[in-house]
Amino acid sequence: MTESLPNPLHALVFDSGVGGLSVLREIAHLLPQLRLTYAADNAAFPYGTKTEAELVARVSAVIGALVETAKPDIVVIACNTASTTALAAVRQFLTIPVVGVVPAIKPAAASSQSRVIGLLGTKATVSTAYTAALIKQFADGCTVLTHGSPELVEAAERKLQGLPPGDAAIAAAIAHLFGQPGGDRLDTVVLGCTHFPLLAGELAAASPHPVIWMDSGAAIARRVATILGLSNPEEPPDRPAHKAIFTADTSGVARMRKGLQEFGLAEIGILKI
Repeated sequence: MTESLPNPLHALVFDSGVGGLSVLREIAHLLPQLRLTYAADNAAFPYGTKTEAELVARVSAVIGALVETAKPDIVVIACNTASTTALAAVRQFLTIPVVGVVPAIKPAAASSQSRVIGLLGTKATVSTAYTAALIKQFADGCTVLTHGSPELVEAAERKLQGLPPGDAAIAAAIAHLFGQPGGDRLDTVVLGCTHFPLLAGELAAASPHPVIWMDSGAAIARRVATILGLSNPEEPPDRPAHKAIFTADTSGVARMRKGLQEFGLAEIGILKI
């Protein structure tokens, strides 16, 4: 049965910066009839350097304000750092579904032929107990090489602003990951930060040998479809209008306007929190 949505369902996709656009892209591709609001808490960017307590407090406050303003039907926390620290807290006070994103450890371990996988993320994500539990549960028997790189987060932000992302930072992150013992046998790398798929081409070009790159974007889109009951998504006659919201009005936001339009986000709003 084809969905007919005169008032399209509405998803709020949230991150500290622009990384969650990699998830929004997958949701928009799978569910073209869904209205999307992308929210970036750039006033508190970056999240990867903050304590767990700071993150829980900030993420809860910002998402609460965004939900009150945007009134979405579902929230997607498209940030590995925020999801691994604050997802449970946000679910406690919201009455609408909340979907989080976690590193794709399980599919990476299942598909690896060499049994050596990598995890690139923020320092917060790669060091959390949640990530350690994922590795223990789903990658038992694999060698898992990890590297936390705030520099790659900054590189993705620069790229969306139309600035050079920084070849040195990308090369350094790749060198740290592949330079560990067993790095010559790496065959699968998990992009454990939603910013990193925005640098997929640059990361692949800097790698010493080809690997499979994995992220959670497509899986999150399928989860959203299931929760909202959109089992047969089809292209609507008119695509819903999408919007971006930032928590600080900066020169970087102005530079992102063209990049945001490429994701279907023509309107930009500011919600100071």
